[in-house]
Amino acid sequence: MAGRILVVEDDRLLLRLASSALERRGYEVEEAINGALALDKLRSNNYDLVISDVWMPGINGIELLAESRTLTQPPKFIVITADHTSETLLKVIREQAYRYLMKPFRIEHLLETVQEALECCHPVHPIEVISAKPDWVELLVPCHLPTIERIHEFIKTMEIDLPDETRDSVAIAFRELLLNAAEWGGKFDSDLNIRVSCLRTGRMILYRVKDPGMGFSLKELHHAAISNPDNSPFEHMKFREEKGLRPGGFGIMTVRALSDELIYNEQHNEVVYIKYLDEKS
Repeated sequence: MAGRILVVEDDRLLLRLASSALERRGYEVEEAINGALALDKLRSNNYDLVISDVWMPGINGIELLAESRTLTQPPKFIVITADHTSETLLKVIREQAYRYLMKPFRIEHLLETVQEALECCHPVHPIEVISAKPDWVELLVPCHLPTIERIHEFIKTMEIDLPDETRDSVAIAFRELLLNAAEWGGKFDSDLNIRVSCLRTGRMILYRVKDPGMGFSLKELHHAAISNPDNSPFEHMKFREEKGLRPGGFGIMTVRALSDELIYNEQHNEVVYIKYLDEKS
């Protein structure tokens, strides 16, 4: 897909490398060496996408992102930065960036992210930040599949300091919890929100996910592997096929296997996931 892209970066070498790679893919690319120049370009031209560094002299990338949202036709925004702090990431989420890439990144990863952003025809649904403390993040996330994928990537970035195995298991569990909440609780209705709390202490990670649905009974989850009899581990697949449901149904079982504790409220429309951290973490 063709697209008009503005690349904003005060590192001239990285600016040229990124622009050249995008031009070779057939995109129309313009460059800006700082936020002030980028803002002038945004006010006088229409762009499909902006790729911007965060920390630059004068107007920084987060301020540029905020200003871009006031435009008549705001472009999608990909933020790139070497700043891995949760404070910066939460500011990016609050200002509705589409994606967040950490430096150093592979050019191929940038190209894949650009292609995804330009091909996504869905509007960027706002994620509301209720609490932005590094040890207590609370969000309202629309029941919208592309938005679920976006917030999953953001939260995975926040856990960058964890050992790879722990980070991967936490990320998989978090994604499954969000998907279950959006699909079964919210019916993928983007007007409905999932309330997500992410708490971090020195000894544990806790996710609390509350969906907008009426809840469920484990005994009635015929579409899920968790309800299968011991002698028939794939019984739910027949039910899903009969009902025309997508392949799957292993979400709750997967999350249980990846958690140290998994607690549902009585109504089963709210769940707490706990992963304990060892001293190395």
